[in-house]
This record gives sequence, C-alpha cells and structure tokens, in this order.
Amino acid sequence: MTRSDTTTHPYLGTGAKGHLIGGRVCPAQDGRLFDTCNPATGEVIAQLARGTEADVDAAVRTARKAFEGPWRSWTPYQRQALLFRVHELVDQHYDELALLETLDMGAPLSRTRAFRGFILQTILHYATQTANLAGETLPNSLPGAITTLNLRTPAGVIGGIIPWNGPLISQWWILGGVLASGCTVVLKPAEDASLSVLRVAELLHEAGLPEGVVNVVTGMGAEAGAALARHPDVDRVAFTGSTATGRKIIEASTVNIKRLQLELGGKSPDIVFADADLDVAVPGAAMAVFSNSGQVCYAGSRLFVERSIHDEFVARLTAFSKTLRVGNGLDPKVQLGPLISARQLDRVMGYIDGAAAEGAALAGGGQRLDGDLAKGYFVAPTIFANVHNEMTIAREEIFGPVISVIPFNDADEALRLANATDYGLGGAVWTRSLGQAMKMVHGVRSGTLWVNCYGVIDPAVGFGGTRSSGYGVKGGLHHLEAYMDTKSVYIKP
Repeated sequence: MTRSDTTTHPYLGTGAKGHLIGGRVCPAQDGRLFDTCNPATGEVIAQLARGTEADVDAAVRTARKAFEGPWRSWTPYQRQALLFRVHELVDQHYDELALLETLDMGAPLSRTRAFRGFILQTILHYATQTANLAGETLPNSLPGAITTLNLRTPAGVIGGIIPWNGPLISQWWILGGVLASGCTVVLKPAEDASLSVLRVAELLHEAGLPEGVVNVVTGMGAEAGAALARHPDVDRVAFTGSTATGRKIIEASTVNIKRLQLELGGKSPDIVFADADLDVAVPGAAMAVFSNSGQVCYAGSRLFVERSIHDEFVARLTAFSKTLRVGNGLDPKVQLGPLISARQLDRVMGYIDGAAAEGAALAGGGQRLDGDLAKGYFVAPTIFANVHNEMTIAREEIFGPVISVIPFNDADEALRLANATDYGLGGAVWTRSLGQAMKMVHGVRSGTLWVNCYGVIDPAVGFGGTRSSGYGVKGGLHHLEAYMDTKSVYIKP
C-alpha cells in the first residue's frame, strides 16, 4: 500500500490515532499500530492503535469508575441538555465528519452528506427519550399499606461493537442509548473504518461529557472485539455485524450472562407484483441493493418478480444499473463507491463466479472495474436472472452489489420463497393492491417490511431482526430496554 496525502482532511494530518480512554488519547499498551486505507485508492490514510485485551480491560475499568462516579448522579434533564449540545456540535462539524467517513470506508460523499438530517434527528430523538424515562406504580394484593413500584435503572457498562459499513450512523444507536439511559460505554469500531467513531468521541467531550463515560478502543475484531464481548465487567453488548460473529458474541456473553442487542446478517426478500408501478419499483429495487455498493445488512438481494413481468423487469433493471456512476466517493457525481477491502472484493467476486458456475444468467455487470479504478476495490452493479432459491447467491449474504432475480407465479409462492431463508431482517413488496400488500406484511417473517419503498428508517419507529438476523430493537419505544434494568420495590411505611 502507498501512503496518501492526508492534507485532504485536517484530522488525518495529526499523526497516529490512539485509543480514547477516560477522555484522553493513549497508545496501545504494547505500542502496536495498524494501517487504515481509503478503499477507493488502496492508500494508507492513518495509523491506529492496535488494541489488545489489556487496552480493553483499561477502558472497561475506566467506564465502570465513571458509571459509579458523578455521572450516575446526573439528572435526566442534565443528560438531555448534554445531547442538545452534542446535536449542535455534530451539526457544526458534520461536513468534516461526512468527508472523514468517505475517505475511511468509501461511501460516496453524496451519501454520507445525505445522512446529516437522519443523524441529527436521531440525536434529538434520544434527547427526548432521556426526559421520558419512567417507572411504574403498581397495584398489589398484599396485606397492609405496601406500595409497589417498578423502577428503571441504567444497566451499567455497555460494550458497543460497530460495523464498517456505516459507522457514522451506527454509533448513534449505541451512543443515544448510553447517554439517554445514564450508562457508560466502551466502543470498538471495525478495524476497516474507525475514524468517524474516534472523531465523534472527541466532539462528545468537547460538548461537556464527563471523562470515562464514552471510551473508544481500536483494533482487530478477533483481539479487541472478542476481549470486549467476553469481559466479565461489561453488563450489556450491542453489536451490528455478521451472523457468524454474532454467534461468537452470544457464546462469549455466557461468561457473565450478558444481555445482548444484535443486528446481524440478512438476505432480505424484495417482492414485485405485476401490478406494481415499475417506474418506481425498478429504481427502488435496484437501490435496495446497490446503495452503499450492497454493503447494507437489510439489502433486498433476493428480488422476487412475478413471472409475467420477469423479462421486462430484468431488462429495465439492467438498463437502470448502467446509468449508475461508480467511482471515488469524493466525486460529487458518483453514486456507488468501492467495497471496503481487498478481502471483501475477493469474497464478492467469488460469489459472482460461483453463480455463473451454478447456472444463473448474468444480465449485467459481473466484473471488477479497472482503468482509473484499478487500485480501488470496485465491482460493477451485477444482476443475475432466472435464479432459483437453492443457489448459493440466493441463500448466503454477499454484502456486495449483486441482485438475484427469482421469478414467482402467485402470492402464495412468493411468500413461500421469501420465507425460505434463515434470515429475517428486512423485506419489501411493490404492488398497487392493498390486500396483496397486507398479505405480505403479515406473511413475510422479518423485523421490518416496506411497502412501495425501501430502506427508509425513522429513529422513533425502531429497526431490528428475527431468526438468524438477531434480536433486540434499535430506536423506537423499546430501544432503551437494552440499556436499562427493572428493579421491583416494595415499600412498607
């Protein structure tokens, strides 16, 4: 790898990045570093501390001390005021954060900038939740004048493990829960994309966050991430990532019976009926997968199209895919950026080659992009037609810009095929028939289902998975349950 010119971002010109523990930047205890690269160019843009179990332990001890310290006495309204200050600072620095995210994980600047409103809305959502935390006074059948209560108390130290496919957004589900509830946290961002998490932590302290409430340890998942998941003094773990890693975290959590909030992999069904408005459904179904170059857990990568419109839909989908501009995310006209790493590029190309060998019909794309893009990890938007549900590309999560188009005959077959998977994260239906839409809403086994749209999320509504896609809800009324304990109280005067 070559080293890039870091003057394109002021944060990258300040030397190696250490952990942030107790409000202070510190190196790894053994002094090791690792490189992080811009996936659009393959160039090194920063060096980060490579955390070990010792670094994680130091961060957890710091978080525990902060939880038991003055932070615990902060009122909900003090935490709410802090979140309002955070909202103001993030708004002021957002363009810088969006650029940092593009350089670090490759998403087009047009995409990272577009999330400004959602992130700011999410921060405000948790600010309002802070002031609405409430327990319950309950009637009872006990003799005597005994009052019974349920209190909500912060759970303690949270371990937050953040994915590489959108850390600028993902971290706020955890930070919001932590700051609203009164917990403390140790964050472990993915080794491929840690920079926006480190920079946001600095802004939190600038906003007046007490030392030790939010800590960040960078490093490898198998080292720092595993150490955080199994640490006996971590009370909860919130994780977004692959189902395979999620299973390891479940196993690690048995050390002290941690409760978990898991958003794992997906293989979401996207169902298009013949009566759908194809002018809307074609680009909608395309971007349900091609957005973020397919590196989205709820990507609608199994595209079920009613047989009578299958050929027309594939033709229109392929034509649309050819209009998409792929390239370096710093180009304002680019719509699709690179995959995150050479490892992910090899994985995606392996699925593409395997699909052709299994007999899927390549309708568009299917190749790594070269020329000016040869040094990055770029794959053309890829469409396979006449796929059947038993093919590997229809069963396994690819996490790349690859759509599998599967024909169906009627609504019952669509439901059967849609549910023939171990996953249950997202899904969609495109139809003009309300009855048909509601049949899919009630029949598809998924945590979220969109009708005549895809991928829209509101922090007040909630998002989560079922089956092998995890459990626990992000956002909505139930999000904070992962960060709170319920204490039953009996009072006899």
